[in-house]
Amino acid sequence: MNNLCRSLTFFCATVALTTQYVVASEDDAVARYSERAVELLRDAISRETAYGQGLVPAYAESLQQVFLEAGFSPEALTIVPYGETASLVVRYEGDGSSGRQPILFSSHMDVVPADPESWLRHPFELQADDTFFYGRGVLDNKFDVTILTTLFVWLKESGFVPNRDLVIAFTGDEESFQETVQQLARDYRDLVDAEYALVVDGGGGVLNDAGEAIQFQVGFAEKTYATFSMTAKNPGGHSSMPRADNAIYDLAQAIQRLEAYTFPVETNEITLTYFARTAPLLNNEVGDAMARLVADQNDAEAIATLRAQPQYVGTLGTTCIPTMLSGGHAENALPRAVTAVVNCRIFPGHSPAEIMRELQRVTDNPDLEWRVVGIPVTSPASPFNTEIMAAISRSLEPIHSGLPIVPKMGSGTTDGAYWRAAGIPSYSLTGIFINPKDSFAHGLNERVPKAAVGESLRFWRAMIDELASPKD
Repeated sequence: MNNLCRSLTFFCATVALTTQYVVASEDDAVARYSERAVELLRDAISRETAYGQGLVPAYAESLQQVFLEAGFSPEALTIVPYGETASLVVRYEGDGSSGRQPILFSSHMDVVPADPESWLRHPFELQADDTFFYGRGVLDNKFDVTILTTLFVWLKESGFVPNRDLVIAFTGDEESFQETVQQLARDYRDLVDAEYALVVDGGGGVLNDAGEAIQFQVGFAEKTYATFSMTAKNPGGHSSMPRADNAIYDLAQAIQRLEAYTFPVETNEITLTYFARTAPLLNNEVGDAMARLVADQNDAEAIATLRAQPQYVGTLGTTCIPTMLSGGHAENALPRAVTAVVNCRIFPGHSPAEIMRELQRVTDNPDLEWRVVGIPVTSPASPFNTEIMAAISRSLEPIHSGLPIVPKMGSGTTDGAYWRAAGIPSYSLTGIFINPKDSFAHGLNERVPKAAVGESLRFWRAMIDELASPKD
């Protein structure tokens, strides 16, 4: 063997050993930081950070301490108070070599309420079986808060220096009024301004019933979240002297009219692309319905099939549903006022005022009083970003190879709607792979696959390497 052959043999062997070492080293790191992530998640779930409890600031302070212990400077960490809640902003300083604006990572620290008496497991204690972790917020959204925190700690402790600043914004009231994200975008723009935001809340991997990964979803747009109150009023009186114009009857009739009404079917480029790419992956009548709808948006049978599926009904147009009732002042008195809260998820292209007028037309009672609750925010779809999509594809390859990446319009609302409205393009995705049937966010016995911890850390570390590694 000549010297060149020997050199090449030595070089190839060295490369092979180095590659094996890098893979093994990363596996060790993922395992080590996964253990730390589970402990952070355990602490997070124990904190009842629902609206009205006032516990978000303490959670923010606990996360702040984690970052400080990992080597972040106090100047890089900002807690922004807002009433009973707060936000936490974390800046990971880069070397500026890319000459580009920061990347913003967004998640929320609050959760919806949970009644321990209704759960099989205590909602504010992290519990597990062979497959899942359980607890309120374990899927929405404390898991991703934990993963982002652990990821930044891993990066800092490994000496990683990004080519631009990386910023985390953990907001404090996404599940209620979403005022903390608006506060950050409005009053603290210097802290959160970015080229784009990766909203780590929604989207992500989809598993089929066999546990196989079939697609990865990325949110490009969201429906407008709007809430209206509908009130029937009456002079009232004694319950022993009933009268025909009872406020409860008036409101009940209006609700029945809403129940019987469905908004027209609507589609756009995002939803049609979503259906077209998802249809081949579902070997059932739902997949067939998606394919038929893409071919003919007036296919009544396909529409009926999709609207019968809770996870797809919101993709086909505006939806409005009563969610709360209140009224009456005594059991022996006729009610003077009764109110229903109607929550709407409005398809892009329609204003809240337009939808309220439609609700007024449907209920057909000019005596009802209507009011907009809060301040709805309409946001545009984010532009297609080839850099992000390519990074997602490459980062997924070692975890679930060859997955189709599907753009999606969210039926719910994340903080991404407010980042978009503030001029920061936003894309919703998570490293979690889950069967939609196992997604119990906001419901009883909320869960997340245990495998998602390691997979998410591996995915997001790869995403950082793709989007923010210094170039040699």
